[in-house]
Amino acid sequence: VQLQASGGGLVLPGGSLRLSCTASGFTSSDSYTIGWFRQAPGKEREGVAYIGDSRQFYAASAKGRFTISRDRARNTVYLQMNSVKPDDTAVYYCAARRGFNMIMSSWRQEEQYGYWGQGTQVTVSS
Repeated sequence: VQLQASGGGLVLPGGSLRLSCTASGFTSSDSYTIGWFRQAPGKEREGVAYIGDSRQFYAASAKGRFTISRDRARNTVYLQMNSVKPDDTAVYYCAARRGFNMIMSSWRQEEQYGYWGQGTQVTVSS
């Protein structure tokens, strides 16, 4: 299984960006869920958003500004980032976990995920 994160770049404060995470190696019968994490310089990696079969969770910092969605036909999960702030500057990673929905208390736990993408840099700056 491989995850390819893309879509990062330089964006102005208040602007928008859409990140993509494309999974390969899962079969059509596999179930898996995806989380987006980020790591800012000097900080620990943190969960940003999660999408399961029927659930979506967001970090407080992302709620109302970010939207996670999934295109199963393309094996791709998107993170639409709107109204970005300088504090959103970080390397963004997507991670996959086999199985169905996680519960709210678990999705931020990195050890729950078995597969990680390489990360894509998002820089919010004027």
